[in-house]
This record gives sequence, C-alpha cells and structure tokens, in this order.
Amino acid sequence: MPYSQMFKHKMIQKMIGPDAISATALSKQVDVPQSTLSTWLRKAGVDSSHVYPNPPNGNMPMVPKTPNDWNAEEKLKAVLEASSLSDEQLGAFLRSKGIHETHLEQWRTLMLGGLENGRAARKPPRRNVDVKRIRSLEKELSRKDKALAETAALLVLKKKVHQIWGDEDDNTARRNGR
Repeated sequence: MPYSQMFKHKMIQKMIGPDAISATALSKQVDVPQSTLSTWLRKAGVDSSHVYPNPPNGNMPMVPKTPNDWNAEEKLKAVLEASSLSDEQLGAFLRSKGIHETHLEQWRTLMLGGLENGRAARKPPRRNVDVKRIRSLEKELSRKDKALAETAALLVLKKKVHQIWGDEDDNTARRNGR
C-alpha cells in the first residue's frame, strides 16, 4: 500500500522530533511495518536525494549519519581533531559527532594499517622471486614424489614375482633331493 509523502514526513517527524518515539513503538500505533518506518528514516537522513518532497514546513531535519556512513576523509578529519583534545573536550566532541571512542580507535588502526601496507607494496620484486622459487621447488618435489611412487611400485612387483615364480638364481637342492 503506497503511503503519501505527507504521511511519511509526519512519521519521520515523530521518530526524530523532540518527543521522539522508536520505529517499533510507532509501528504499533499507526499499523505500519517497523521495517518500513526504519527505511523511511534511514533514507531521509542518509541520502538527500531520498528526502521526501514538499514537507509541510518547507524543510525536513536530517537524521545524523551513523559511523558506518562516514567516508574516509571525514574519518581522517575526526581522528585528527580528536587527537588534540583533552578528555572532557573529547567527550563533547564524540557526542556532537554521534560516535564512540571505539570508532576513533578502529579508524586510527585502519589508517595506520593502510600506511604500513603502502610500505610493503613497494617490495613486489622480492615477492615475485619467492613465488618463482616456491614454484620450482614444488615442481621438483612433485617429480621426486612420482619417482618414489614408481620405485615403490617396482619393488612391490618384484616381491610378487618372487612369490609366484620363486627365485631363479637359487641353485640349492630341494628337500626331495632333485
């Protein structure tokens, strides 16, 4: 069932307004699926192209972005800004951005990891040499495995031949004296 833009806007206002209500609670009140309400809210806050047209007051407040919605430049800027703040200022900064200190730590780790990977990326010739050496050693090992298997098969056949026909080189007399 399609919902009007006005209805969607009112539902979003109820979820983000001063007396905000959760999508689950609002879903029970207005008999609209919770997932639908959450989708409207997410689209209204994340992507400005999804802001529903003609809201009653002319503009619709944006929902703050989640840390997963931040691009690399915004993350870098936040990490740099936070690194120069005291603990009290850091708390206010985190609240204003809507993020946690763990997000900053994760982003810092990712950035340092990216810088270390850049240094390692300058050594591919050494890696290529290693790959070639490994490949040649694997070929040699495979060749030797085949030779060993062939030798083992020959030994097994030789034993079977001796069991079937006996030893022809044996010139000793048999028990019955012949």
